[in-house]
Amino acid sequence: MSSMRSATSPGAATAWVASLSPWPEEFGLDGMRSLLARLGDPQKAYPAVHVVGTNGKSTATRTIAELLGSEGLRVGAYTSPHVAGWHERLNCDEAGFERAVARVRGPAEELGSTQFEVLTAAALLEFAEQGVDAAVVEAGLGGRLDATNVIDAEVVLLTNVALEHTEVLGETREEIAQEKLAVAHAARVVVMSDNTFERLVPGDAAILLGGAREAAEAFLGRKIEHDADVSLAGRLERRDGEIRDGAHTPEAVEWLLARIPARDYVLCVSILREKRVDELLERLGRAGSTFVATTSSNPRALPAKDLAAQAAAHFSEVLSVADPAKALARARTFGRPVLVTGSLYLLADLHAREEDAAG
Repeated sequence: MSSMRSATSPGAATAWVASLSPWPEEFGLDGMRSLLARLGDPQKAYPAVHVVGTNGKSTATRTIAELLGSEGLRVGAYTSPHVAGWHERLNCDEAGFERAVARVRGPAEELGSTQFEVLTAAALLEFAEQGVDAAVVEAGLGGRLDATNVIDAEVVLLTNVALEHTEVLGETREEIAQEKLAVAHAARVVVMSDNTFERLVPGDAAILLGGAREAAEAFLGRKIEHDADVSLAGRLERRDGEIRDGAHTPEAVEWLLARIPARDYVLCVSILREKRVDELLERLGRAGSTFVATTSSNPRALPAKDLAAQAAAHFSEVLSVADPAKALARARTFGRPVLVTGSLYLLADLHAREEDAAG
């Protein structure tokens, strides 16, 4: 039997990180700080921009990185979760991701580090190894207790705030905003879309209204003339005549609907059980009349039949197809535009199946 690994199968370090539990037993920074100390505290080797918020963080992170790169800076970008593959998180190829994770595996195994701690440490060390001029880092969950809150970012961007992970972050938008803005402990500038949560900014950081461009310009200290052309898998992705977007909050669905043509879409959807499901379905109902419920591989995904039962109040035609690839195939049979949404995990499942089929 050949020991050759296929082009699409993961290397040892990648397979190892994929096997780790994505959820820590408890949130906190002690484990992350211990791991980084073992690695020589690579996060101190470069200045950083920290991106927090509910929706749009990954696109904002890549946009900031591209804008700074257009000005001649060497920039690292760290995002989560991924759709096209683990390497997407470090904005590198699969071989580069494998090397980055392998570098941190020894101390991470000794410390019992979590999956997100490993990924974050791999990114921060990789950026130091590359000698970047700046790192743009997307927070994972919240901010204050998130593993990324080990960087002393000069600039913090708050994209927006909606109710999410209320069991961890708080039950109001203000409580959630406070958790997210806690990462601005060392910031000289905080950029936000409006001044709703201005009073929650810690320290004496300057406050600037805007988004990714304003954050990049605040970091650089001057205007940037270039435009960013950022296309991320699963974020307003147009693929084979379909639209794919991992909108997983009602606010994200509203953002999505404002940016796509108004048509009677056939929706192919999976939603995690802890999401505001009925609010999501009500807004998705504005996009089309046919709903194909499915179930992503995430263990927290609602079973397709349960999702279909809840969708019946918002769609005139509802089907339940548990397998994501079969659900998408069924959605395509209606001969109308297809919108695949509700969870980035669904989009990742479909991408993996398509890669396997192509390989």
